[in-house]
Amino acid sequence: MQRLLSTYHFVSRRLSPEMLGQVAEAGFHGVEIFCTRSHFDFHAPETIREIAGALADHRLKLASLHAPTNRDLSASREGGSPLSLCEVERVRRIEAMDEYKRAIDVAELLPFPLLVLHMGGSRETADPRKRDAAFSSLEHLMLHARHAGVTLAIENTLSEMGDPAYLHAFLEETRLTGIRLCFDIGHAHLAEGPAEERLEKCFAPMRGHLATTHIHDNHGEKDEHLPPFAGSLDWAAAAKLLASAPAQPLPLVLELKEQSAPEATPLAAQLATARQAMDRLERTLQEAR
Repeated sequence: MQRLLSTYHFVSRRLSPEMLGQVAEAGFHGVEIFCTRSHFDFHAPETIREIAGALADHRLKLASLHAPTNRDLSASREGGSPLSLCEVERVRRIEAMDEYKRAIDVAELLPFPLLVLHMGGSRETADPRKRDAAFSSLEHLMLHARHAGVTLAIENTLSEMGDPAYLHAFLEETRLTGIRLCFDIGHAHLAEGPAEERLEKCFAPMRGHLATTHIHDNHGEKDEHLPPFAGSLDWAAAAKLLASAPAQPLPLVLELKEQSAPEATPLAAQLATARQAMDRLERTLQEAR
C-alpha cells in the first residue's frame, strides 16, 4: 500500500522543502498538495520548481493536486471568495476556471496525474442551471487537462451536487468519460441514513469511476478529518469496500485536519500519529483482501 498524505494537514503554513522532508521521514511515499496560494503558490514558477526539487530529493511522489476552493485574499489565509464549477454567473465561472487551469498548468514544471475538484460549494443545491454550468466548465477543463496529462477527479461532498448518486447520474447523462471520481470516506460517513448503510450507499454509485480516495474519520456528526480509527467509522467494512474497487491499487490519501493550535504539537509528532493510523489501516486492508 502506498502511503499518501494530503498537505491539507498543515494548510495554514507555507509548504517548504523541510516540511516535505519530515513527511518522507515519517514513512510516507507521496503527497497530495492542496492548492491554496498561501500554502503552495501554484501561480509562481519559482515555488513550483522549489517543491519539485524537494519532492525529487526526498523521493516523494506527487500523487495529486487538490484544486483551490477559494481565492486567496492575503498571504496568511484563504479568502472568502469561493471558486465553483457550478457558478451560473459567467464572469465568476470564468474566474474559477482560470484558477483551475493554473493548477493544471503546474504539470508543465511538476508532473502529476490527478486534480481533485469539488462540485460547487459545501451547501450547493441541485439546480438545472448549475448542472449546465458544471458541464460547460468540466468539458472545457477536461480538454485543458488532457493536454497536460492530467485527469480530473470530482470528490463527493455533503452538498446535493456532491452527493455520490448525483455525481454518478451526472457522469452517465453528460457522457464526460474522461472525468473520474474521488471517494471521500469521511464525507460518506456523514451521509443521511443509518450509519451501517452509509458507506455502501455512497461507495456503490462511485465504484466504477474511482481514481483516488480521501481517507479520514469522524464521529458521524461533523467533518472532523480525524486519523482512521479515531472516530466511529467501521474500518473493517470500509476496507472491504476499498478492496473491491476495480481500480487497484487505489490511491489512499490520508486527509487530516490541521490542529487549531499547530504549534502545540510538533509536526513530527503529528506525522508519527498519522503513520501509526496508516499502519493499522494497512493491516485492516490486508485482512479484508
